Amino acid sequence: QVQVVESGGGLVQPGGSLTLSCAASGTILSIYAMGWYRQAPGKQRELVATITRRGTTNYADSVKGRFTISRTNAKNTVFLQMNSLKPEDTAVYYCNTRLEAWGNNYWGQGTQVTVSS
Repeated sequence: QVQVVESGGGLVQPGGSLTLSCAASGTILSIYAMGWYRQAPGKQRELVATITRRGTTNYADSVKGRFTISRTNAKNTVFLQMNSLKPEDTAVYYCNTRLEAWGNNYWGQGTQVTVSS
């Protein structure tokens, strides 16, 4: 079994910054990729950013240049540095851990990010 736990959400003013953290633990031999997704009220869950074990990253167009994803392979952790936050970034952010290239996904419980003045 694999557990995924996020932390670091909160309330921030527009233009501010937040860093989200996620740690995966349990029966893990290796992790193919980790990433962040978000879901705003009334909307579908969408990709924010992903990073593979080799360090290949992928970002949603809406966050490119503002968000940075990074990963510590030895500790099975992933971070999302979010700068220049906008009200439209408000959502519940979920951490995803993919053990294999074909899938085998595990999700965290989500952490709320609210951008508001």
